[in-house]
Amino acid sequence: MSATDSQTDSPRGLALAIATYVFWGFLPLYMREMAHIPPFEIIAHRILWSLPIALAVVASRGGLDKVVQTLRQPALVRMAALTAVLISVNWLIYVWAVTNGRAIETALGYYINPLFSVALGALLLGETLTRPQIAAIALAAAAVLLMTFSAGGLPVVAIGLTLSWGLYAFCKRRLPLPANEGFTVEILALVLPALGYVLWLAATGRGHFGANLHDTAFLVGAGAVTAIPLMMYANAAKLIRLSTIGILQYIAPTLIFLTAVLIFHEPFGGVRRIAFPMIWAALAIYSATLLRRWPARG
Repeated sequence: MSATDSQTDSPRGLALAIATYVFWGFLPLYMREMAHIPPFEIIAHRILWSLPIALAVVASRGGLDKVVQTLRQPALVRMAALTAVLISVNWLIYVWAVTNGRAIETALGYYINPLFSVALGALLLGETLTRPQIAAIALAAAAVLLMTFSAGGLPVVAIGLTLSWGLYAFCKRRLPLPANEGFTVEILALVLPALGYVLWLAATGRGHFGANLHDTAFLVGAGAVTAIPLMMYANAAKLIRLSTIGILQYIAPTLIFLTAVLIFHEPFGGVRRIAFPMIWAALAIYSATLLRRWPARG
């Protein structure tokens, strides 16, 4: 299937997407081990240690020439820089929330995100929505409004994650680069600021890298837990429809939600007991419409 075929789903793409979302669903357990490290430092190391993995994967597939050619094209570099900024914002919000006892809010954001992706697909890609799908989006929006009025303000973590990831997914789909090469260019766009920040931390004695084996190992490992699933996702995004990504995406927030409530023991009461089922119902409605249509699409 070509990268531009938006009407069919590749079995390989489906497998990659499911594996990616399961991986992300358990990622809070890893990030919680670095709760004492500032989020900006974690993000900087995620970027730095992702680069060698990305370069190794690209080199093994003979794609380094494509990366070099892309770096010589300002228009493509600007597009990759935009996706890099969007994913960095998403990472920062996510890491801050998980390490500050608000993992359940990240689950909310990623629950909303599939429906946001569907809305983007309809508004920007011309994908047709049925009445049940429109109702599902409206129900999720109502849940967000309910929590907003109850808390006296927007659920900033959830909205921030939804917007940053939804826009990243859309822009990533439009980036005319092979998946792995595109991710490598994104990392290269971020690596100098990240390196500068880490060096500044080291020079001022504020960094955690090298302080002890635990922190050093987890900061280095942050590259693998970042690069591997993102490159899997980047490949999946080229092989399946944006709407399919939307439906599969709630695998991750379900696992995050269960982790937050059952392992981290974050509070789940009050208006959340109303709003979350509303979103689950919205996802069920939307999922049912897709499942009915899949057989006809082969």
